[in-house]
Amino acid sequence: MTTTKFNPVQLHLLQLFAHELGQNELADIKALLADYFVRKADEEMQRLQQRNPTTQADLDALLNTHLRTPYKKP
Repeated sequence: MTTTKFNPVQLHLLQLFAHELGQNELADIKALLADYFVRKADEEMQRLQQRNPTTQADLDALLNTHLRTPYKKP
C-alpha cells in the first residue's frame, strides 16, 4: 500500500475543514477559490497576450480552423 503526502495547501485546507462549516460558509469558500483561479487564468492570458499579441486576423483564422481530432473509422 502506498501513502500519499499532502502538500502545504492540502494540509491547510484539511485543517480549515476540520471545523464545522455551514452551507453559507461553504458557498463563500467555493466562490473565493473560483475567483482565485479565474484571476490566475486572467493573469496568465494577459501575460501570453503581452508576449505574443493576437490580432483580429489571428482570431478570424482560428474561427475557421478545424482543431478536432478525427475519429478513427472501425
